[in-house]
Amino acid sequence: MSALIVFETSFGNTEAVARAVADGVARHTRVRVVSVADAPVEASDDETLVVVGGPTHAFSMSRERTRRDAQERGGSAPHESVGIREWISLLPADHADRVYATFDTRARAVQHLPGSAAHAAARALHRHGHRTIAEPASFYVADTEGPLLPEELTRARAWGETLGRAAAEAWSRT
Repeated sequence: MSALIVFETSFGNTEAVARAVADGVARHTRVRVVSVADAPVEASDDETLVVVGGPTHAFSMSRERTRRDAQERGGSAPHESVGIREWISLLPADHADRVYATFDTRARAVQHLPGSAAHAAARALHRHGHRTIAEPASFYVADTEGPLLPEELTRARAWGETLGRAAAEAWSRT
C-alpha cells in the first residue's frame, strides 16, 4: 500500500504543505507527490491513501477565474490549467479500500469566515462516492501570497503522520 498526494498551488505555499504532509505520511508508507496538472485521474491500485490539497480562493476551491486573478498577482500556475475542483470531478469510482483526505492553505486573517477549499473538496469527494479518512485541515499563510506562518510545516508533517498511521491501521484490518 502507498499514498498519493495531489496538490494545486499558486504561490508555492500549498506545494510546501503537500511536501511536509508527505514527510509525515512517509513514516508509514511510500508516498508520491504530484501537481494536479500532472496527477493521474486514476491512482494506481496500490495508492490507497489519496491526499488532495489546494489554496482557498473566494472561500472555496479555485476556478479558472480565481486562478487567473492569482496569476495576475504573480502566481506561477497558469489559469487555464486544471485545479483540484476539475480533477476531483474526473475521478472514477474507487475500489473499497481507497480513502481520501483534504487540506487547504488560506490566509490567517479570514480563518473564522466560512468557506474552505479543503471542506469543499471533501464535499465534492463525498458527492462522487469517495470516502474520507480525516477531517479537512487548513494551513495558514500570512497574506494571500504567503508566506506560510511559522510552525505550519511542522503541523503539516504531524497531520501527515496521523494520516499515514490511520491509513496503515485501516489497511491492516483488511
